[in-house]
Amino acid sequence: MNKERVVELITELLVEIGEDPHREGLKNTPQRVADLYEEVLSGYHANSELDVAFNEKSHFVMHRDIPFYSLCEHHLLPFFGKVHIAYQPNSRVVGISKLSRLVEKYARRLQLQERMTDQIADELHETGVRGVLVVVEADHL
Repeated sequence: MNKERVVELITELLVEIGEDPHREGLKNTPQRVADLYEEVLSGYHANSELDVAFNEKSHFVMHRDIPFYSLCEHHLLPFFGKVHIAYQPNSRVVGISKLSRLVEKYARRLQLQERMTDQIADELHETGVRGVLVVVEADHL
């Protein structure tokens, strides 16, 4: 992401909506927005590290209440909530922390709740697990 360009664009946006980007309360707003977007949209280049797995006999693995926040691609408004992931391993289990990273990878993009659910399930399924269930509970602003 070209943060300098984002700062310019946010400055232009402030002018277009009738604000003065140089007034005291808005002086650093374009830079803060650029910093925020860099963090909130960092999932495009993230690695969920699902290749970190362990030989372990387990019938089911479940990780509940994984918190997330994202930006809806329709209006660029936040949505946030919790993800619950359950899967049936095929002789190897993925570290629990990797499931949180998987959620973060897809949440930190312009997103749709339904697509994010599928992306999380699909990537976990690609590791060779027998079955996957992903539930996303979210509130949209």
